[in-house]
Amino acid sequence: MLFALLFALTAAALEPAVPPAPAAALTSAAGPAAASAPRQEGALVIDGVPPIPDAVAERTRQYNDVRGASLQGWAPDGGGLVISTRFGETSQAHFVAGPGADRRQLTFFREPVAGAGFDPSGDGTSLVLAKDIGGGENWQLYTFDLKTGRTTLLTDGASRNERGPWATAGGRFAYASTRRNRSDFDIWVMDPEAPGEANLVYEAAGQWNARDWSPDDTQLLLQHEVSVTESSLHVLDLATGKVRELNPAPGPVAYGDQAYFTADGAAVLYTSDEGAEFQRLVRQDLKSGAKTQLTADIDWDVEGLTLSKDGKRLAFSVNEGGRTALYLAATKSPTRRTRVALPPGVVGGYAFDPASTRLAVSIATAQTTSDVYVVEAKSAKVTRWTYSEVGGLDPATFVTPEIVSVPSFDGTKVPAFVYRPRGAEGPVPVIVIIHGGPEGQTRDSFNATAQYFVNELGVAVVSPNVRGSTGYGKTYVTLDNGMKREDSVKDIGAVLDWIATQPDLDASRVGVMGGSYGGYMVLASMIHYADRLRCGVDSVGISNFVSFLERTESYRRDLRRVEYGDERDPDMRAFLASISPTTNAARIQDPLFVVQGRNDPRVPMSEAEQIVKTVRGDGGVVWYLLANDEGHGFKRKSNRDYLNNAITMFFQSYLLGEEGTGLEQRGAAVPGAEPTR
Repeated sequence: MLFALLFALTAAALEPAVPPAPAAALTSAAGPAAASAPRQEGALVIDGVPPIPDAVAERTRQYNDVRGASLQGWAPDGGGLVISTRFGETSQAHFVAGPGADRRQLTFFREPVAGAGFDPSGDGTSLVLAKDIGGGENWQLYTFDLKTGRTTLLTDGASRNERGPWATAGGRFAYASTRRNRSDFDIWVMDPEAPGEANLVYEAAGQWNARDWSPDDTQLLLQHEVSVTESSLHVLDLATGKVRELNPAPGPVAYGDQAYFTADGAAVLYTSDEGAEFQRLVRQDLKSGAKTQLTADIDWDVEGLTLSKDGKRLAFSVNEGGRTALYLAATKSPTRRTRVALPPGVVGGYAFDPASTRLAVSIATAQTTSDVYVVEAKSAKVTRWTYSEVGGLDPATFVTPEIVSVPSFDGTKVPAFVYRPRGAEGPVPVIVIIHGGPEGQTRDSFNATAQYFVNELGVAVVSPNVRGSTGYGKTYVTLDNGMKREDSVKDIGAVLDWIATQPDLDASRVGVMGGSYGGYMVLASMIHYADRLRCGVDSVGISNFVSFLERTESYRRDLRRVEYGDERDPDMRAFLASISPTTNAARIQDPLFVVQGRNDPRVPMSEAEQIVKTVRGDGGVVWYLLANDEGHGFKRKSNRDYLNNAITMFFQSYLLGEEGTGLEQRGAAVPGAEPTR
């Protein structure tokens, strides 16, 4: 306990407090439709949100207390795993020595730890970890000494840094950093014992990352990302500084996020969509350039890949329409593969142990939150290592969604996950949840929010993967690019049409919510389908494409311009302005809840401020929640708890009850609000 207290004090000294919003900011967004004067509670600025009744907070409490565990990596001796989980306000690094063993908390920062791992050649007494301040995503790298509890800053304290792979021999790692100009990701190499001697090994232009070291540590495998549909792989000679592209192609090719040298250094294993609709596993000879497709028989994306330390085994995962299939194989004969017996869900995070005999993974299903499992490489036997709590709830009551295919306006099939409340009588209200990205995908993973809506509010949840989503081939992901942006909004119209055909769903009571790009989709849906929606929740969403592209962090702009269009082109600028929610805000007739983090580097706070001001100026009802210590989404438990409570009250007020009336007028008698478990 004394160690934990001392280290918490040390961590606090390293992290300056986020200043509260100035008084002027608390009233700048207020308008005639505000339910009350803006107020500040801790780091939250609450504008137009009525006080939350104790009954609402108590009802959401167990769902807010759900936690999960994600894999970070093995100890150097293979005697345990580093995981990330939350036992307080934020997610921190913990150590687990074996299946079902106690989770020993290692870090105690006020800020969440974004990633942590040991030097594979070290003695297991020092972690390298990443964290930012207030959700700003300018991640800094640190060492944390487990013996002394001391933390040492390795990077410059201001740039964005993304840790890459450890050298084959250990002792140093590669990382990408915007240190030079705050826009381009150069490649650096650092020995954490001598951070002042870090070497800039490749001066880049754009988004670059290091993927792997050659077996003799003389070369680095680098990836340059242009967009979700275009990237390239390069080999950097560390002695000469020369870089050569691994696979020059006449047209755009997209590579996955993992790529590895083989153990003999003669070839590289990677995933790409070259000559195919989906990402496939490929082996390429470095001398001849000859390529062999190893999963040509699988018509889904190979999305995960890892190699054992000895190079003799590999594991890869396949995204089968939002659910994961995991395979093990010998590197020399990867087509002779074994499918690991896992429950339907999503696998994320992969790491072979130092002895190359076990594979650790994170698994989440619709009924189980994320936990860490270990797979025996020879037998494919699966053993659960962590058991994360779900707030005392019975996992058997959680609903497994069905996957449906919704025909859209042009015949395109839009996949969607549908959660239906058990034992519901009569048509039930619906909440449509739209993912961000747009190059993202709703997966068959654990979703505490959806489970709460279904089990406690008695509503159905529909989560569509509108065009532009990943996971359904490279053609599908480009169907919303540039001038086709609103075609994805039409997909929401098709979902509303489909809801109207379902006898157990009430098409007259539909709400919509989403974050980031999903927030834009909420606003656009409320504009185009105002007569078919009751209300909407926009979290960190884009409200004007022109201002968004001009103000998002500089290191992101070119990536986003490929997706949305280049606002510097006059014709594209005019188009983007014409479809932006701020331009059409007068058509938003339904109550709107806007959520934002002050330090968001992706979708700046100005996007939220301008839609709140515009909609209120047109007489609309807007609730607005701003967190001074968050960025692109809420990571602190107390902030998330308040947000979840406020969203619950919002939907109870405007979806389940009389439009425009307050929850306090209906109490517990809200139709459809009683538990259906």
